[in-house]
Amino acid sequence: MWLLVMFDLPVVLDHERKAATRFRNVLLDNGFQMANYSVYLRNVSSLAQSDRVASLISSKVPDSGIVSILRFTDKQYEQMMTFHGKSRKSNENPEMFLLF
Repeated sequence: MWLLVMFDLPVVLDHERKAATRFRNVLLDNGFQMANYSVYLRNVSSLAQSDRVASLISSKVPDSGIVSILRFTDKQYEQMMTFHGKSRKSNENPEMFLLF
């Protein structure tokens, strides 16, 4: 299962920038990888772990702005299309291990 955190946080005032940076650091400190500046992704092993991580992230949401957390399966992740310029890239994830 995957967790995708997307956010649009205000960064006009100093305290807003600091809050946005703190939130990004919380994501990084909890195993998320940056897919885009305001989109972070993490693989979790179960629905229960997904619930724990989502609960932790929701407790760290800044006072203003929008934060969305999306859960989806490995099968759905495999169907994602990613482009780097005109070139399509594989969705192989080096963190995923095949056991057996």
